[in-house]
Amino acid sequence: MTHDAATVHPLVSPWGRFGLYSFYIDAPEPAIVDTGIASSPAEGMAPALETIGRRIEDVRWILLTHGHIDHVGGAHALWELTGRRAQVVIHEADAPMLRSRRAHVEEYLAGRGRYLDDPEGETKVTEAADAVISGEMEPTLLVRGGETLSLGGDVTVSVHAIPGHTPGSVAYVLDGQRAVFTGDAVQVHGAANGFPGYTDPAAYRASLVRLRDEVRPRHLYLGHPYRRADGTPYGVELDEAEAREAITQSLDIEQRVAGAACRCLEAGLTETDSPYSPFAPVAGELGYTGDPTLEPSPFFTSLDGYRRHHEQHV
Repeated sequence: MTHDAATVHPLVSPWGRFGLYSFYIDAPEPAIVDTGIASSPAEGMAPALETIGRRIEDVRWILLTHGHIDHVGGAHALWELTGRRAQVVIHEADAPMLRSRRAHVEEYLAGRGRYLDDPEGETKVTEAADAVISGEMEPTLLVRGGETLSLGGDVTVSVHAIPGHTPGSVAYVLDGQRAVFTGDAVQVHGAANGFPGYTDPAAYRASLVRLRDEVRPRHLYLGHPYRRADGTPYGVELDEAEAREAITQSLDIEQRVAGAACRCLEAGLTETDSPYSPFAPVAGELGYTGDPTLEPSPFFTSLDGYRRHHEQHV
């Protein structure tokens, strides 16, 4: 069976320090993977599709890799542009982020917000959610991993649960061509902030191993241009060798972060004047000099994950 009909086109929408990447799967029932923010469908995707002779209103699947604001923010707007005909797909664990702007604020308060010492933090996240999420909505299809979606003809997409970056992170795999869309589940050394971000370190590690050993991407599509150890960015379209390298590097850096985090937690956390407090020894050991307060604050998100794991096992 050939699946050559499904060509993939990256669609980029600008946002602050980031380019927001969505991907158009040119199938009989066309799909867009991830939706950027509220303005992305009209300002980024529609013109990009026009240049390749495609129409945004013909999109029939909206596949969300996870629930973060820069991936689901444009979902409602895109759904509206399809005449509400597209099916909107997300993992059940991240569905609250699509249903509710407030869920993004709660996530901030429960995680990185505990360390950022920003009295305006809740207000800022609330304002961001209001501004960049185009609408709260109920997904059409909740997935858990293991499903196969038909995009018409012989084009099918299989869904793999790859939690870690978020509880409901998934990979969508174009069957037959091993083209894999992972959103932000392969962090390497992080994107603009220079530190990998994940809420559950053990799940993140297991998902990377699964991607490397079971899914084995021939083409890997990333949500941002993630960076190597030397700071040079990958593109968002990786070939088989680059995909393996990115996954291997992601595992290597997680192991280094885990070692530093364990030593820091075993010594006991202490509050200091360091911007990395209470995890200053981790930043020191890893030589991390990035700004830990820049949203989405992956330094604190990840270290909070190790802290939770440590507290559960002492």
